[in-house]
Amino acid sequence: MGNLLGSWRFKEPSTVEECDSTWGSDSEGDEPAAAGDDSGVSGSVSPADSERAAGEPGERSPQLTDSPDSVPKMKRSFYAARDLYKYRHSYPNYRKSRQPNEYRNLRFYLNKIPLVPDGIYIEEILTKWRGDYDKLEHNHTYIQWLFPLREQGLNFYAHELTQEEIKEFQSTREAKRRFLAAYSLMLDFYGIKLLDKSGNVARAPNWKERFQHLNESQHNYLRITRILKSLGELGYEAFKAPLVHLFLEESLSHNTLPSMQHSVLEYFVYTIRLPATRRRLLRYARKHYAPPHGFMWGPPPKKRGGGGSTGAGSSGIRAPAPTPEQQRRGEEMSPSAGSRIIVSSHDAVVYQEGAGGGLKGGPSNMAGLEGALMMAGSRGERNEYNDIVSL
Repeated sequence: MGNLLGSWRFKEPSTVEECDSTWGSDSEGDEPAAAGDDSGVSGSVSPADSERAAGEPGERSPQLTDSPDSVPKMKRSFYAARDLYKYRHSYPNYRKSRQPNEYRNLRFYLNKIPLVPDGIYIEEILTKWRGDYDKLEHNHTYIQWLFPLREQGLNFYAHELTQEEIKEFQSTREAKRRFLAAYSLMLDFYGIKLLDKSGNVARAPNWKERFQHLNESQHNYLRITRILKSLGELGYEAFKAPLVHLFLEESLSHNTLPSMQHSVLEYFVYTIRLPATRRRLLRYARKHYAPPHGFMWGPPPKKRGGGGSTGAGSSGIRAPAPTPEQQRRGEEMSPSAGSRIIVSSHDAVVYQEGAGGGLKGGPSNMAGLEGALMMAGSRGERNEYNDIVSL
């Protein structure tokens, strides 16, 4: 019996709907979610690194076109949904590190060892790199050390976190102080300032210049996903929502970060563990997303012609069948059934395959890059994209 239990492996979800519990207990009142809902373990969670960026500044991505029938319908990325599902659930199939007692991440944050391979100590980064935006942009080895995760990133010299190290980190005041300083450093790089110890954020004085850079340098969206995940692992889960809300506001309401729209909705929101918090953010996004028919992240349609079929972002719960009068009105006012966005497949790059190549072609091409990164990462392999996109 012991052998059977020891060999049991968690069955991974196979569809976007299975990965997303955001709307499974939909409540307009946004009641606090139960402690065990989408949280994995009490205390901390963990992660992987993948991310899709949106199109080039000035371009209109496919979901922003005016007509629901004018372009192929995009689907949510299964690879993104699965990655963030694992993160929120503390990686059910996670295997302990081969060297669980080294605490390399904690020792780095205590200024006892430098990051590898550059040989730089944390205090040098915190005191000398702030405001050196060229260095922060072009150096690709520090981010895995500043924001450690429980899964290997693209700097293979960086060490994965362990549960034991996470607990030790969270109980070490000096490490936590430096971690918040590192978070503030990166926020400044992105044109944002940390306002208080609750994680509230706002535009920094240099926000126009930095937001323009953030629109153009989209590999930073990968970094932001890592930062959000690391916040959750090291005890700062509450810091995520203010930052994600700011990015939603800037990308959707103010159009200052238009290239970030898809990444915020596909990745940043889903690093947040509490479904009620995700629902609040997605309801805000739905109000400001244009065009409305392009919004793929729920809530699921409750009453729609055709017997209550579920759409993108659906929890898989079938809506009540409409009355004849509701069905007649729905047929007169809603788009044709063929224009609906239906997400039930785990093939996240179907749209990308029909869109053409090139890393600068917009969200569809980045979806292919993200998918390749995720598939290679799940096999433990290096791949041809490792030298192109750094996390």
